Amino acid sequence: MPQLNRSLIAKPKLPEKILQVGGGNFMRAFVDWHIQTMNEKLDYGAGVAIVKPIDRPGPEDIINDQDGLYTLYLLGIENGQPKRTHQVIDCVQRQIDSYQEFDQLLEAAKSSDLEIIFSNTTEAGIVYVETDKIDDVPPSSFPGKLTRMLWERYNAFDKSADAGLVIIPCELIDKNGDTLKEIILKMADNWSLEDEFKTWVSESCSFCNTLVDRIVPGYPADKITEITEELGYEDKLVVEGELFHLWVIEGPKEAEEKLPAPKAGLNVIFTDNLALYRTRKVRVLNGAHTAMVPVGYLAGLRTVKEAMEDEQVGQFVRELIFEEVIPQLPGDQDDLKNYGEKIVERFFNPYLKHYLASIALNSTSKYNTRLLPSLLAYVEAHNSLPKRIVLGLSALIRFYAGEVDGETMPLNDDKERIAFMKAQWEAQAKGDLTLVELAQNVLGKTEWWEGKDLNEVSGLAEAIASNLEVMIKDGMKACL
Repeated sequence: MPQLNRSLIAKPKLPEKILQVGGGNFMRAFVDWHIQTMNEKLDYGAGVAIVKPIDRPGPEDIINDQDGLYTLYLLGIENGQPKRTHQVIDCVQRQIDSYQEFDQLLEAAKSSDLEIIFSNTTEAGIVYVETDKIDDVPPSSFPGKLTRMLWERYNAFDKSADAGLVIIPCELIDKNGDTLKEIILKMADNWSLEDEFKTWVSESCSFCNTLVDRIVPGYPADKITEITEELGYEDKLVVEGELFHLWVIEGPKEAEEKLPAPKAGLNVIFTDNLALYRTRKVRVLNGAHTAMVPVGYLAGLRTVKEAMEDEQVGQFVRELIFEEVIPQLPGDQDDLKNYGEKIVERFFNPYLKHYLASIALNSTSKYNTRLLPSLLAYVEAHNSLPKRIVLGLSALIRFYAGEVDGETMPLNDDKERIAFMKAQWEAQAKGDLTLVELAQNVLGKTEWWEGKDLNEVSGLAEAIASNLEVMIKDGMKACL
């Protein structure tokens, strides 16, 4: 069977108008699909250079082997009817390894073709790392790399305001664009870069706050044999996503001019205030996912659909959404409940095999962003704990034991966080820590919880310890 590459399918050579930091499944099924659609419907003519931001192997490493080509399947329900489509995405021109090809990355940043930088480095990616230096090859953090890229561009174009870029982060943190900009300016201070550069970053570059929404299960390993037969070629980068898509972008008029997605009929909303959209999506859709992962996995389930079809886990997810999350949200409650029902419908998508393990990336930081605000809002409103949100946190702590009943958990998080949790569970197993003390130690990691000591939430450590005791003795099903 031939492999998908330029020799098999003709591919246009396009100017690299876009640098995309992150080439994982979501970005290829969401951002690149938007670019592809605009290229086809608007003659947008944009090529994408994907930037690999981390120094470890990943499935996207074969992007260059396939000449940037890959197949995207979109599946779901449309107008009450099942729909399944696929297409080859050909807008990606190459991948640049920021560690092995940093010189190429800097050259791409200085290109006169470049207009937009997208990113998705997960919630843990937009962080300030004080030890990053301007002459590092490369700086370790994404903001450090971006600061250096902008500095090179600023100098290459002799400080011209016209050389400014539109920067559109897709990480699921509040005010992602504003936060990224603040870190870059802080980095510029730390590197003693001239004030004129900081003015150029602030005034000539546009940092957009965004919200992205499409469920992307990723590579369909369980169906790849059938898919390969259907396609007639081997594609190691096949990616599946749902039909539904939403992209809300808060930014200046220039952003819409550079990214005219609505003109291509795409569900992209440019607004001057995305707060309501973001809060609703992050707390309902992403919050449900984040609670579902450890609870469902420890209950012996492996996909979102299996979790929703399970009587106990499915009930847990629904009650978490409708009894604990939605009532704490601002806005019309009927509209929010309708939105919740739509989310539940999407979880039952018959075509998508969305593995819980694939959602488990950086779960501790995701809990902080997606579920902790609902927990704190519930406590403030009711002066009691939301049992299901607390169970989600309890299950997450148990998940991070690393091994449960002889099975290795699919942990994919910051190494220091994984090591901390492993040490806690080892100490507990030796009898050096009680479950309450273990919970207190996790809740006291203020750097995980935006500076908050969660031990100040009355009864939380004890509730977690109680849940953990049942999980350890009788299993997740008994806890549910």
